[in-house]
Amino acid sequence: MAESSITAKGQTTVPADIRALVHAVPGTRLVWSAMPDGTIIVRAKTQSVLDLAGMLKAPKGKRIRVEDMNPWR
Repeated sequence: MAESSITAKGQTTVPADIRALVHAVPGTRLVWSAMPDGTIIVRAKTQSVLDLAGMLKAPKGKRIRVEDMNPWR
């Protein structure tokens, strides 16, 4: 189990083995989430939602009109 401490300024160092595991480099953003039971989850934010652009391709020959996508209107 990796461990670090918090400085008087509220800073901490992410242990080297954890940085290597998540491929963290200087500038990597961390997302902190506090759970109701006191558990803290820290995720390395390594991708942007913009990185997902172009992942899905439209099926060939199958086009749907906008009106048909919203039949309740």
